[in-house]
Amino acid sequence: MQTNFTKKQLQDSNITSADGILRKCVHCGFCNATCPTYQIVGDELDGPRGRIYLIKDMLENDKPANEKIAKHYLEWLVTRLDYFILLDFYSQKKLKIC
Repeated sequence: MQTNFTKKQLQDSNITSADGILRKCVHCGFCNATCPTYQIVGDELDGPRGRIYLIKDMLENDKPANEKIAKHYLEWLVTRLDYFILLDFYSQKKLKIC
């Protein structure tokens, strides 16, 4: 996945790590085929790829999470550690769901 972090953002070690993780996703959609949340809800944002796009957008644009975005995080059933690392990077910066 292509990322658009600024040079200044990439000076933050968490952003640099997030950039590497985001670039691993080739946004093929195969993850949606095995994601229980996506299978039940059918919303792209409730699948792993959709959540990755949400995190990417918030990190790149320094956006806070709103109620709609928080809903997708609360339903997150992804089991891969990389994506939980992304969520942790973002939560350290902005995300205050509870």
